[in-house]
Order: sequence, then structure tokens, then C-alpha cells
Amino acid sequence: MEEKNKRMTTNQGIPVDNDQASITTQNQHLTLLSDTHLVEKLAHFDRERIPERVVHAKGAGAHGYFEVTNDVTKYTCASFLSQIGKKTEILARFSTVGGGRGSADTARDPRGFAVKFYTEEGNYDMVGNNTPVFFIRDAIKFPDFIHTQKKNPVSNLDDADAFWDFMSLTPESVHQATILFSDRGTPYSYRHMHGFTSHAYMWYNEKGEHFWIKLHFRTDQGIKNLTRQQATELAGTDPDHATRDLFDSIKRGEHPSWSVYVQIMKPEEADRYGFDAFDVTKTWSQKDYPLIPVGKMVLDRNPENYFTEIEQAAFSPGNLVPGIAISPDKMLQGRVFSYPDTHRHRLGANFDMIPVNAPKTQVRNYQRDGAMNMHSYGAPNYYPNSFDGPAPDKKYAVPPVDVAGIAARHEYQLSDMDYQQAGVLYGRVLSEYDKTNLVDNIVSHIKNAARRIQLRQAAVFYKAHEEYGTRVAQGLGLDVGEVKKLAEMSHEERVKATAQ
Repeated sequence: MEEKNKRMTTNQGIPVDNDQASITTQNQHLTLLSDTHLVEKLAHFDRERIPERVVHAKGAGAHGYFEVTNDVTKYTCASFLSQIGKKTEILARFSTVGGGRGSADTARDPRGFAVKFYTEEGNYDMVGNNTPVFFIRDAIKFPDFIHTQKKNPVSNLDDADAFWDFMSLTPESVHQATILFSDRGTPYSYRHMHGFTSHAYMWYNEKGEHFWIKLHFRTDQGIKNLTRQQATELAGTDPDHATRDLFDSIKRGEHPSWSVYVQIMKPEEADRYGFDAFDVTKTWSQKDYPLIPVGKMVLDRNPENYFTEIEQAAFSPGNLVPGIAISPDKMLQGRVFSYPDTHRHRLGANFDMIPVNAPKTQVRNYQRDGAMNMHSYGAPNYYPNSFDGPAPDKKYAVPPVDVAGIAARHEYQLSDMDYQQAGVLYGRVLSEYDKTNLVDNIVSHIKNAARRIQLRQAAVFYKAHEEYGTRVAQGLGLDVGEVKKLAEMSHEERVKATAQ
């Protein structure tokens, strides 16, 4: 048996006699097409690269487990949360967002924070970021936003004009921009950052009562960030720093962990909260909705093959088990479509049959065939049928939510609330050291943008906090009075005043 395990074979399991010489004629060496091992080897090599993710292309991951530490059964009937001490196998993947697979781990960027829970009721995916908010609140803006993070289509270079033009024309982004350009925008490692659902989700219990929730994964290693200068240096000396750090720490037996908490809002409270409770550009106050302990996430096993287990891992915020459902968050609802759609493009129609994506529970449905199908369903292949095939069960229905009104393109109206949380973050949360680094980081980036865009964005910062906008303006050599005047305008007036 040991000898067979070491024997090289083709992909069909046929023993290989020689892997160093092609079958050719003896003189003038004309290679023969009949060398099926050579043909298979080259043909497979030609297809080794799959399309990289449009976003979150550069990442690292590991296996581990989630353990329930507190009783939350009055809020959710999710089986994997049903009792204290229950453990569920998980896969976690962390990533940067805008760069390609060859980009640096230390780039200033949000970090993806995705966790796949292999529960007995199917796979539950928590697909979030290391920040509690996002730049935009409507999915229709997402392709445009990501385009501003990519290379200029003419020069193929980073484009500060595009980045800050979009940001300044989309003031809802100011909260996330403030986080991004603080040192939290360059985490030291994946082990030293928090994770958030960012979006609100629904939890519901066995009585059919539902609640709106947000999950927080708080690192037990403590928050640790890089300055801009440190991040730049590491990008040149070790661009895979975070990937290496995660892999090596687990290899050493230093298993990173996160304490998991939940914020819970009753449905009637969402109706009267001070702003749209489902607006992903804003956080829920922890004074209003304190963190309730749920469990512990531990990563204790590295992948045996990065491509098979991490590159092919496919997460979706729509992978929800009984007890968890989506909320009326416009951005979330767009993501629920987009994630599995891109997996079908990148990995194939049956991406969920790849072992790392396959649920541990049995799959039973009437979806058939397609490339790389691994299911061996028998007849029948339709529903309804009278041959005892799998059938839906109404007991798994999500609690109904009242929906009424006119179907139209309802636009969010900008208000002072869109600047308020960024102002609080700057004025009350950040230390003087953090404020200085924040302003310096912004100035070093936006200095490459056109002056009219600098003025518009500085005015957005000024509206969030007077000192914030003033310091950015001074760092750019702008007239603070002009920035103040722009800040006092409506968004539409400010856009018109800074047009070309």
C-alpha cells in the first residue's frame, strides 16, 4: 500500500512510467500526440489559473471551530447556537479588497472577514469586514465605487482623482473614509483586527419572534495597526506579511481567537431609531444596544493546499441557516445576488460541490448536471412528484415582515446625520496621535488629486468636524475660509461650485 501511495499516476489513476522525457521520434525529436501523459500535463497546466476575485482577490485563511459560550436561544433557533459548549467546524478567510492577487497585504484598504460555519443545517456564511460600516448604502453604486479603487483605464495607474472624486460626490462615505485613513486602515496582521457583519441581519426564534442583529468578532490578540510608513516599508520587504503571520502563528501552535458578540434591536425599536437602522454607513450605539456575548472563534489548522481550500472557497451573505435571515438593507440585498453569481463565473455552476464549499449535511434538490457535477441523484428530477422525492417543509419559513408602499427608485436624502458619526469618531474617539496620523494619511493620498476635488472633500471633512476639515485643508495648503464656505452649502451647491 505504501508503494502505491508513492506511485505517480495520471488524473485517471494510470501509473506514469516517465515524467522527464516526452515520447518523440529518435532523431530530430518530433513529439508524438500519442503521449497522453504529456498532453494531459500541459493541458492542465494551461488551465491552472482561474479568474481572480474582482474584489478581495488577495487573502489568507485557515480552519478552526466556533464554540457557543452564552445562551442566545431566546433570540434565534439556529441549531449551531442551540446550547453552551456546542462546537461547529469553520473556515475563515481574510483579505484586502481593491488589489489583485499580487498586491501587498499592507495596502490601505478595508479587510474582508469571512467565516463559513459548517452546521448540521447547512452552511452559514458570515461575510463582513474589519470595519463596522461601509462606503455606500445602495448596491447600485458598488461597481462604480470598486472601479475607483482599480487602475485608471488609460494609464493603468492608481488614480487619486477617481478615488476622491467619487468619495466627495458620495458624502455617505465619510465615516468609512475616516476609519480607512486612520491607522486602522493598515492592520498589522489578520490576527490583530476585529470583524463585523456591518449589515444588520434578522434572528428569529422558535416562537416566530424576530430581532435585528449585528455581529462583532473582537480579536483576543488585541488591536495592532501599522503606520503608513511601516506599511509602506513592509510592502517592499514582505508584501505577504499578513499571510505569513497567520500561517506561521498557527504552525507554532499560537492559535488566534476572537470573542463573538451580538447587538440586538427589537423590530419596533428600528422603526423609531434616530436614523435608518439598516443603513450600513452607520453604527448602532453600544450604549443603546450593548454587546451580548455569544461565543468564541478559534483558528487551529492551516490549509494543506491553499488553492483547493482557500482560493476556491466561496462565501455568500445569502448562505443563511434556519434562525437567521436577511434584513431590509439595500446594500446587503444586492450582495446576496452578486456573491454567488460571481462564484458561478469564477468556479463554475457547481462551485458549491467543491469540498471546501460543500455542506456537511446531505444535499437534496432537483438541480441537475452542469460542469463538474458530483451529485448522483436518481429519479425523479422534477417537483412536485409522487415518487417520494424531497419536498419543502413550511416549518422552516422565515417570519413574515410587513412591506408596503410604492415601488420606485427611492433615494436616500443626505442629512447632517451622514456626517455626525465620522465627526464623533474624530472628535471623541481618536487620540491626538491618531488624529495626526489620520490627517497625514489623507493629505499624503489626496494631494495627488485635482484642487477642486481636494476642496470638495475637505469640505465634507469640515462638515463632519470643523477641526478635522481645517487640518486637512491646511495640510493641502487650501484656503480654510473657502473650505468652510463650501461646507456651508448643500451637497448639490457644493458639487456645482467645484465642477470643472
